[in-house]
Amino acid sequence: MNANEHHTVELLHRAAAGDAQAVNELFARYRDRLRAMVRLRLNRRLQGRVDPSDVLQEAFLEISKHFAEYVRAPTMPFFLWLRYITGQKLIAIHRHHLGAQMRDAGQEVSLYRGALPQASSVSLANQLLGRLTSASAAAGRAELQIRVQEALNSMDPMDREVLALRHFEMLSNAETAEVLGLKKTAASNRYMRALERLKDILVGLPDLGDPA
Repeated sequence: MNANEHHTVELLHRAAAGDAQAVNELFARYRDRLRAMVRLRLNRRLQGRVDPSDVLQEAFLEISKHFAEYVRAPTMPFFLWLRYITGQKLIAIHRHHLGAQMRDAGQEVSLYRGALPQASSVSLANQLLGRLTSASAAAGRAELQIRVQEALNSMDPMDREVLALRHFEMLSNAETAEVLGLKKTAASNRYMRALERLKDILVGLPDLGDPA
């Protein structure tokens, strides 16, 4: 166990004993990863209307409320529990704002236990173009966006979700397998297949990989 893992375990013990500051520190450790998940899975209709920080605040309140219960009988690794609670808050916000439009929006993925809002091809394409397109390609961004979305939509839905978890949420292979209910080897194989497909997508796009 490295120093970081040891400190996390120490914080978990303190939090389980009722130390509110330890709960704050634990949540702060994973805030950036959780924020990335919220941004990736926030429906585009709500962007500009819903601040990811508000989702995280609601999640923190829920996590604080149920922390002792989790520690007594953990059903999943700690970060995945934080992610699950945050995802449930995100679903509630989607339902509140979108209501009957939820089904049409294809907003929940039933591919895995504890369905969360999907990482849509729109969100994934935005992430890719945001990271990889140069300023000179800005004029052609709309066309690139469509081409990337079409390519992502051609992927197997489970492979696309594995890509979202590993490449954009930065989950480990073990965490991805846990989330999706897959064996580790199956999760790894799907990720490698998704990466190959992603490479095919990127090779066909102009100006990608140039410094911004």
